Amino acid sequence: MTNQNALKPMAPHAHSHAPAAPETACCGNPACGSPAVAVAAADIPKGALLFRIPTMDCAVEESEIRRALEPVAGVRALRFRLGERTMAITADDGALPGALDAIRRAGFKPEPLNDAASSPAEGAQPAAAPGGMSSGLARLVAALALAIAAEAVSFLAPEGAGSTAAEMGLALAAIALAGLDTYKKGFAALLRGRLNINALMAVAVTGAFLIGQWPEAAMVMALYAIAELIEARAVDRARNAIQGLLALAPELAEVRQPDGSWKTAKAETVALDAVVRIRPGERVPLDGVVTEGASAIDQAPVTGESIPVDKSAGDPVFAGTINQTAALEFRVTAVAANTTLARIIHAVEEAQGTRAPTQRFVDRFAAVYTPAVFVLAVAVALLTPWLMGWSWTEAIYKALVLLVIACPCALVISTPVTVVSALASAARRGILIKGGTYLEEARKLKAVALDKTGTITEGKPKLVASRLLDPAADEAAIFAIAASIAGRSDHPVSKAIAEGLEREHQPVGDFTALPGRGVQAVHGGRSHVLGNHRLIEEQGLCSPALEAELKQHEEAGRTVTLLASGHAVLALFAVADTIKPSSKAAMAELRALGVTPVMLTGDNAATARAIGMHAGIDDVRGNLLPEEKLDAIKALQQRHGMAGMAGDGINDAPALAQADIGFAMGGAGTDTAMEAADVVIMNDDLRRLPETIRLSRRAHAVLWQNITLALGIKAVFFVLAVFGSATMWMAVFADMGASLLVVANGLRLMRAPKGG
Repeated sequence: MTNQNALKPMAPHAHSHAPAAPETACCGNPACGSPAVAVAAADIPKGALLFRIPTMDCAVEESEIRRALEPVAGVRALRFRLGERTMAITADDGALPGALDAIRRAGFKPEPLNDAASSPAEGAQPAAAPGGMSSGLARLVAALALAIAAEAVSFLAPEGAGSTAAEMGLALAAIALAGLDTYKKGFAALLRGRLNINALMAVAVTGAFLIGQWPEAAMVMALYAIAELIEARAVDRARNAIQGLLALAPELAEVRQPDGSWKTAKAETVALDAVVRIRPGERVPLDGVVTEGASAIDQAPVTGESIPVDKSAGDPVFAGTINQTAALEFRVTAVAANTTLARIIHAVEEAQGTRAPTQRFVDRFAAVYTPAVFVLAVAVALLTPWLMGWSWTEAIYKALVLLVIACPCALVISTPVTVVSALASAARRGILIKGGTYLEEARKLKAVALDKTGTITEGKPKLVASRLLDPAADEAAIFAIAASIAGRSDHPVSKAIAEGLEREHQPVGDFTALPGRGVQAVHGGRSHVLGNHRLIEEQGLCSPALEAELKQHEEAGRTVTLLASGHAVLALFAVADTIKPSSKAAMAELRALGVTPVMLTGDNAATARAIGMHAGIDDVRGNLLPEEKLDAIKALQQRHGMAGMAGDGINDAPALAQADIGFAMGGAGTDTAMEAADVVIMNDDLRRLPETIRLSRRAHAVLWQNITLALGIKAVFFVLAVFGSATMWMAVFADMGASLLVVANGLRLMRAPKGG
């Protein structure tokens, strides 16, 4: 079936953990100010006030804000959205002004985004429009020009009081233009005993100025600020790549009025069940179900499908997709803030907030690395004049160079930008990964179990044979009972029976699903079951003749469903499903990656073997109940190591939760399955599964490339600083250059793989 709620807001997976960000030193972006992003009211916790913090660029700065608010009484909850640079704060009456003051003292400027937050009683200032990149860059270019002028005066002007004053004045002006925000945040960090990048730069530049290295101090601050601005924009490109999807959904929709006329309205104001019209070439403004017309829809922005999908009455359409060939009318099934596209964006943003294993390792390493290098710098300044005969000025200068090298920015930023780029790339391909942990862990999969119906097969079976088994019964009446009971179920096999029998559905009562077996209901005062071979055996109603007939159908790859009353089997219905065109190729790709595919299905063993043979799966297990699928996953984990599970039904949810990584089919899957899964494949194409594993392997390689690059450059300049002739501005240039290199390397993951 096609699920209209293909992706509801997802809670973190049961075995997903997102530890608080450790307090490492990174990310001081004095000039980053991207436009505010609209936040759906549903995303703001009840009673919370929303603020935008323009210079909150990464989880490290989030942790600084959390630490600043720890001593403030009355702050009950905080929620951060780093992609939008927003913070929702829940506080007791009267506590908000103190909380905002604490944030400002930490060097941040909270700007209210909702009406309540800007009320005078809470002491919030009106939101100031963030400065654009052009104005910030112009200021920093001016600072760099002044720093270069100071260098020129130092080299070219004759020595004297005039040239010294000019050199110092130019340097001071450059530092003031480029570094006021850095100083403010740096000193706030030092007062709290923190060693973040702003604190390190503030100490280093001040020290250089005090020992007479005025042009170099100015050059260091200007280069640092410019590199930070460029780096912030590069990181934004990765973090906000998925936000570009928001622009795909048009702001206006053509809505049918009660009198039958059409009126253009803002999409965000369109109510549920309204009828919207779209013309050829237009984008779909909201999620809905087609009520009139037939057309082809390009669904690539949502599902990653490269081929347009034909749509007619009863088919779903998604916001942001493109109508190609003819006009359509559809009934709205989700408001603007709750469309599949909006939910994808929300889910990826939530995933960006989780911390991958490599990222947690790097953060822990950086938390030790920065203080260690700081202590070493102090030792160099104080001890080398005694131990190595250096002058005090030379020793202090080398110590200041070490302070610049102590900045772990390139190292810390190497992991999140890589993870976010990979998450965004996957989302564009119709693969929704719910966190960096699953992105990294997917490369370790050694076996993947797959459900049959709706996962390996189309999940749209057709009734190919039906036969009355009770010669004394009325065929029309029995088939009407079967159609009525099947019509109440959303299982693909039941739906095929109901559609194939083409009988008018009659009322049934006490309808009950029997997981892994079938359904039960009361019709005409008598209880009936409509189920599989296993259910009939459990009822004690199987006969040798029936067994032989069932075997023939099952060997042909058909799924047999039987209608029975309490004392006899009344009718037999054989349904055939077809394998998805992508399934066979997907299984071959999995094997090429060294991953063993296994089929787990509740269908009979003979049908399962027939489907498995066509799909290229050797290990096929049929007649499995949900708890038996769960046990099978545990067995695969013991035998192979890490094991995944791909499925789409409620009965797959326990196995999806048990698997190391669960893959849910987003197009045909149930909400329960998608909640339990760690990865959602929006277009049900199983080739996305090996693609996820390949992306995981690429991301892992890029992560360690970045870590090696960042540490390698630091090691070179560490040696040069102590034993060679590295200067402060060279160290800054190398550090920021390393940051830009790792960002650029991470951004490579946003490109689609060759052949994809």
